[in-house]
Amino acid sequence: MGSNDQSNSINVLVAFAMPKNQKVIELSVDPASTVAQIVEQSKISGFFPDFDFSAPKVGIFNRSVKLTDTCRDGDRIEVYRPLIADPKEARAKRAQKAIDEGRANKITGGRLSPEQKKPN
Repeated sequence: MGSNDQSNSINVLVAFAMPKNQKVIELSVDPASTVAQIVEQSKISGFFPDFDFSAPKVGIFNRSVKLTDTCRDGDRIEVYRPLIADPKEARAKRAQKAIDEGRANKITGGRLSPEQKKPN
């Protein structure tokens, strides 16, 4: 068995997405590699020059992990972009808009009741 022996490696995916494009890279890595090392090894940063990959938020299958964590065979590392809007603030704005438009209902939480859905 030569130096290309793949029995001592695991297969992982590295994924990143922008609003209009995404990239998923599959690679074989040493099982001791950290998430940060794998992201760097994937060279995904070359596809998105406007994003800073130096210390991104990351997850494995939608669960947040640390850059120092390791992976298991078949894991998908996801590199996350910062949130543009605070989710709580966005929900509050939607709720206020529903109130302003007369769509909000304290009992149904803003959903129309069956009586309200019927045409007059």
